[in-house]
Amino acid sequence: METIFVLLPLALLIAAIALGFFIWAARSGQFDDLETPAVRILFDDEEPRPAGSKVLSPKPPETAEDAPTRRDPK
Repeated sequence: METIFVLLPLALLIAAIALGFFIWAARSGQFDDLETPAVRILFDDEEPRPAGSKVLSPKPPETAEDAPTRRDPK
């Protein structure tokens, strides 16, 4: 019985803190736009490259000695 005297106020305190965080989030605009973040991944964020700019890519090895070797497991 003594346990309920500890747990009940503790549960009410945790619920009040959670309610306070919810009210703070609602007032600060956290729930204003729920759809845009879900579809933001579908849009390109990259800026278009100006015409004539080069794409940097790794240079291929010029000789067989420069090429990476692949070891076959034995």
